[in-house]
Amino acid sequence: MFTVSENEAETIRRAFHERGEWSAVVELRRLFPVFANNPEALRCVRAIAGWQPLPDPAAAPPKATPPKVTPLRRRKPAEPQP
Repeated sequence: MFTVSENEAETIRRAFHERGEWSAVVELRRLFPVFANNPEALRCVRAIAGWQPLPDPAAAPPKATPPKVTPLRRRKPAEPQP
């Protein structure tokens, strides 16, 4: 197991999208020399390339106000039947 920072992930994603997946494997192995084989590195590159950066919590839109609830009207009491 290893941890990838956002900067490292961006470097790998950029290599993947601009030069292909094997260039991204080279970047991954340069950043993380623990990878001894290319198939495992390629699997990790494909996973990292699919990641989307998390949205900035400071730029999150304000929470929507809950919808207004319409109060129910009481039913008229049933009239007794003769």
